[in-house]
Amino acid sequence: MARAWADLMKRLGYNRYVAQGGDWGAFVVDQMGLQQPAGLLAIHSNMPATVPADVDKALQAGSLPPSGLSTEEQRAYEQLVRTFKQVAYARMMAARPQTLYGIADSPIGLAAWLLDHNDADAQPAAAVTAGLNRTTSAAGELTRDEILDDITLYWLTNTGVSASRLYWEYKGGFFNAKGVTVPVAVTVFPGEQYQAPRSWTERAYPNLIYYNTVDKGGHYAAWEQPMIFAQELRTAFGSVR
Repeated sequence: MARAWADLMKRLGYNRYVAQGGDWGAFVVDQMGLQQPAGLLAIHSNMPATVPADVDKALQAGSLPPSGLSTEEQRAYEQLVRTFKQVAYARMMAARPQTLYGIADSPIGLAAWLLDHNDADAQPAAAVTAGLNRTTSAAGELTRDEILDDITLYWLTNTGVSASRLYWEYKGGFFNAKGVTVPVAVTVFPGEQYQAPRSWTERAYPNLIYYNTVDKGGHYAAWEQPMIFAQELRTAFGSVR
């Protein structure tokens, strides 16, 4: 996917560009950062992979965290423990993605599956739950129609199941630091799966050009808070224009 994104930019005629990702897109832009395709100036992530190796090992083993964590790092560790306990849907898609074919035959089944995706605030995702009861929004928050639009995109393209195969195919690790050295910008949203500490972020991305925490937004940041998200990208990438 990272190679395809770089090839797309080349075919479109862009010889200088930046890349942004959250959720699975965050892993894609990390891979772009590792591959360093010609023309890539920097990446931005709103779900950065910053967890140090010793902390990641403790998380995978279900053991106590390493000693000496700061208050911010301890909070992040506890958030990650909670996240790994919550993502039952991810374990299903990672182990048996084809079993989900029932949702390809029922729009109600597909909607139920998509709406049950959690974030750090609640399960189902708090912003999505609130959006289902909102018909209009002056501040840019999710509305019922926007949520239905998203579900409809999966339904009309019949990609509800094929999208889940990514959980089965991907073997690259999730929140562990990957060794990215290109310029990186990070925005931490309060409702994300975990709030990446600045200390971990600086170690994971030694060429960190921007780090900021914002007051609103969660795992689906670009969808939930488009104005805040867009402003973050403008500010984050300002130094590489």
